[in-house]
Amino acid sequence: MGCFECCIKCLGGVPYASLVATILCFSGVALFCGCGHVALTGTLTMLENHFSQITTDHATLTIVIQTMQYVIYGIASFFFIYGIILLAEGFYTTSAVKKELQSQFKTTVCGRCITATFVFLTYILGLAFLGIFGFSAIPVFLFYNMWTTCAAMKSPMANITDPDSICVDVRQYGIIPWNATPGKACGSTLGDICSTSEFYLSFHLYIVACAGAGTTLIALLIYMMATTYNYAVLKFMSHGIRRSAKFSESY
Repeated sequence: MGCFECCIKCLGGVPYASLVATILCFSGVALFCGCGHVALTGTLTMLENHFSQITTDHATLTIVIQTMQYVIYGIASFFFIYGIILLAEGFYTTSAVKKELQSQFKTTVCGRCITATFVFLTYILGLAFLGIFGFSAIPVFLFYNMWTTCAAMKSPMANITDPDSICVDVRQYGIIPWNATPGKACGSTLGDICSTSEFYLSFHLYIVACAGAGTTLIALLIYMMATTYNYAVLKFMSHGIRRSAKFSESY
């Protein structure tokens, strides 16, 4: 066998769907975890400086944000390991399917059960990340509302006689309690908040984090389709070989 034929044979055993899904998964998780972590820190700093200047008012929020950051560490570690395992499983099933089509069947019931387990786990993780994707869109919506309010105040087309009557009250979103001081920002104070680096950076990082969650969700869907296809082929071919063996014995 020449070098060219050897390369073609090696490339034929590469699970391209799982490889693309792994790249998307690592990229999406990196964007979601990295940007989300920094955005949460910036959000807490902005709330402490402008909306809740008494520490006891946002003590619960601080604990929640710190807990979410620890969860982000866990998500990053878990998906790094899970992505590698799924890629290895993709190499295994692709090789098994290829040998199956060449009548060199070597898979076992245990191997097919492992593949089915990964299909189930990936389906559960896909549902979980669908919820995470929806949850990550909430801060984007809140920051967007605040940004559009500031943009409307600065627009020359807006005929605003009393800028101090335009306010953003974060207490209505349940982020901080109603007794938090000051709890809201109006007029020029609101404009100054929108001009801070914490607001600008957190807003864009939340957008990137939401996009990262969506990318990870797409990667999990590709994983699920690839593993489901491989499992279906292996199960179908194994049943076909069993029927052929029984027919030969009876004949």
